[in-house]
Amino acid sequence: MTGNLRVEWTSVKQTVEAENQVELEEKTRLINQVLELQHTLEDLSARVDAVKEENLKLKSENQVLGQYIENLMSASSVFQTTDTKSKRK
Repeated sequence: MTGNLRVEWTSVKQTVEAENQVELEEKTRLINQVLELQHTLEDLSARVDAVKEENLKLKSENQVLGQYIENLMSASSVFQTTDTKSKRK
């Protein structure tokens, strides 16, 4: 009977060790997945910051160009408003 108990104990022990191994592998897989997602998030965050910076730069350039165009238009006689009523009189 002692032999049967040892065989059963060994079987239970092997089953528990196998379950522990599966759990360990699953935890390792999940940790690796979390780390990968963290790196992806860091990359996306850096990209968002770069796009925001570029957007601010382009807005500033657009304002400068808009002012430049406005100045050119006001300096050019082609774009000056004419008072047609006073010319007709």
